[in-house]
Amino acid sequence: LRLVVKAGSLNEDETQLGFAHFAEHMAFNGTEDFKEQEIIAFVESIGMKFGAHLNASTTFDHTLYKLRVPTNDLAVLEKAMHILENWAHKVSFDATAIDEERGVVLEEWRGRKGVGERVAKQQWPLMFAGTNYAERLPIGTPEIIESGAHSDLVRFYDDWYRPDLMSVVAVGDFDAKQVETLVKKYFSPIAQPASPAEISPQYLSEFTTPQIKIITDKELRSEALSVSWRRNHEPLKEYNVASHREVVIKNLLSGILRKRINDKAL
Repeated sequence: LRLVVKAGSLNEDETQLGFAHFAEHMAFNGTEDFKEQEIIAFVESIGMKFGAHLNASTTFDHTLYKLRVPTNDLAVLEKAMHILENWAHKVSFDATAIDEERGVVLEEWRGRKGVGERVAKQQWPLMFAGTNYAERLPIGTPEIIESGAHSDLVRFYDDWYRPDLMSVVAVGDFDAKQVETLVKKYFSPIAQPASPAEISPQYLSEFTTPQIKIITDKELRSEALSVSWRRNHEPLKEYNVASHREVVIKNLLSGILRKRINDKAL
């Protein structure tokens, strides 16, 4: 089972850097119908594990909640759907729990530090210039993680966790009509805000001249040349023999070019 929220770090304002990810963490710290740790206890009671079968992730443009449960027990399936519904609009945001979670999120921020992160911080402002992709890394900033206002965190949740930005995905060996009934039972009552927050579109514009960036770091141990083009979005093609052949050809050409550049470097 999946709950997909079409909102991520791109939707944050300057007081919320990292709060899309933080809100995801808070979904496991208690909701209106499930006390703190109760969801994890339920998952473990049916043989599943936190991390492998119960998890979530936040990106620039979406937040994904993952829940895997056995499908041979309708009561278990219904309780799982009830959990998804609580994540969708009933997260508690207890003040004490928020402050206790700050250290957990900060450690995750620290864990991402390193040469890759430093290179990306030099590279992305050029690659994504003119959009929030350059400024809104999902992990956020330590200043907001450590001392951002509770109200700004709750405001992010209230603004962006809403029916028009959500999808429920169910895949498994079950009666589809029963699952559809459960989705309608738990998600139909969720009301759309009277004045929903507006989404700011993020578009890459064409460069007027080629852009060049030389990136250095004391921990880099090799040299690399990367060339990128800004192109108009192409819709996904139907996957068939012709489209697969096109992918194979592109991969071959890329591999040949890479080998020739490496051979020259040697």
